Amino acid sequence: MKHRSCLTGLGLSLMLGTLTAQAQGLTNERGSFGTMPDGTPIEKYTLQNSNGVQATIITYGGILQSLVVPDKHGQGDDIVLGFDDVDGYIENGNVYFGATIGRFGNRIADGRFELDGTTYQIPQNNGSNALHGGPEGFDTKVWRARPSNTDDSVGVELTYVSPDGEMGFPGTLTNQVVYSLNDDNELRIEYRATTDKPTVLNLTNHSYFNLAGAGNGDILDQLATLHASHYTPVTATLIPTGELAKVAGTPMDFLTPTAFGKHIGDDHPQLTFAEPKQGGFDFNWVLDTAGDLGKLAVEVSDPESGRVLQMYTTEPGVQLYTSNFLDGSITGKGGKVYPHWSAFTLEAQHYPDSPNQPNFPSTRLDPGQTYTQTTIYKFPTP
Repeated sequence: MKHRSCLTGLGLSLMLGTLTAQAQGLTNERGSFGTMPDGTPIEKYTLQNSNGVQATIITYGGILQSLVVPDKHGQGDDIVLGFDDVDGYIENGNVYFGATIGRFGNRIADGRFELDGTTYQIPQNNGSNALHGGPEGFDTKVWRARPSNTDDSVGVELTYVSPDGEMGFPGTLTNQVVYSLNDDNELRIEYRATTDKPTVLNLTNHSYFNLAGAGNGDILDQLATLHASHYTPVTATLIPTGELAKVAGTPMDFLTPTAFGKHIGDDHPQLTFAEPKQGGFDFNWVLDTAGDLGKLAVEVSDPESGRVLQMYTTEPGVQLYTSNFLDGSITGKGGKVYPHWSAFTLEAQHYPDSPNQPNFPSTRLDPGQTYTQTTIYKFPTP
């Protein structure tokens, strides 16, 4: 994967301490998002295109803090859940709003895996499982940032070096994540990592989307199409059984446009595993696109607003989660409350528990290799 981080020829100017880049109607503005409890400053980068799409990324957790997308009337609204200040993210970290997830997205059974005869233990922070890299994953780190603008996009490159042994994972891991926005309404996330020891790695983004606008009701009437003929069934602890099961005849069938609410409460054992009281989706789908970035992997549309989200990815799977554990107790941006089933995630990923599942695509990374991943969220003009 190659990307450019060039600043020449883009008319960069420093105004009132804020860096602004302009290229063909694209802007990249750097500002402050407060400080950590220890005084460490948190930066924000606001990327905007000429169509009114605007993405704000903060250096705490590599978080996509805001994503404004116009509706069919041209009215912009923020479609990702989150908070107005860094304290909100720190105090509610276990929901992972908008975060860059690492070292290992999703679950590892018992927080344990073996690599070259050595067993590694990750702190268990999800029952008996390790979830999203443990309790102090990449979502809790302050990333170093710099602008990453090209002739046809504006972006920010984030860097974090994870030391050998952090959260129990082997190897010093150097990570870069580049968010970029262009005038085709594509928000592109590119990941790159290298290690000095054999390790495992599964990076993703954990944005919660509501195409009607964050905090504007539930997502049950929004229509999803997942180009995935199979999914990975799970046990009661949400660990894959190892089977690649067909979605046909199950509530996991989104091969044609289907409202999230159509089957979300079905009497199906997999749904009760995901949320014992009311059901819900929290599963990994095996994408038929097989890592082809040119093929549409997922599409979600909101009939009311006219907004459409399309996802393209080089990853073999996607975790669709329907915010089953949101219950109205969290107040987010603008004082809006986030109720049950008020958002969905599309976490491009390798499959959960891959280090313990030899039949799954490998998540091993060795010295001399470079981990790369690209995921694009595109918003066609309504």
